[in-house]
Amino acid sequence: MTRKRRKPMSEINVVPYIDVMLVLLIIFMITAPLLQLGVEIELPEADAAPMEQQSDEPVVVNVRANGDLYLSLDGVAELIDEQSLIEKVSAFVRRNPDIQVLIGGDRSVDYGRVYAAMVALQKAGVPQVGLMSDPLETEEP
Repeated sequence: MTRKRRKPMSEINVVPYIDVMLVLLIIFMITAPLLQLGVEIELPEADAAPMEQQSDEPVVVNVRANGDLYLSLDGVAELIDEQSLIEKVSAFVRRNPDIQVLIGGDRSVDYGRVYAAMVALQKAGVPQVGLMSDPLETEEP
């Protein structure tokens, strides 16, 4: 009795790979909106005129309610201490002297923390600092 030798198959079954890819796609679709890129602070409301938007993304320093400083360069926020803030902003302002620098302080943060952030930016060589606020909400009849 002779056995027939099977010829090796040269095709790859891609169905399992497609299943794995679809599962990964679903995971990324669910988790992407949950990622927080900014810093959550409650800005005070004011009836101030909006500033002119420059072409470059502004440098934003956020002071959270607990006093933590967050630096946002190119839209990416990172927790930072005061000395590192001075060093990084100083280097950034030297490369882009006309860049807009803004401070966003949580409405419940101590004024001294916001003032300390302004002093740190002054030490970094920032000529002007803008303060961020939310627009004043008016009730419409």
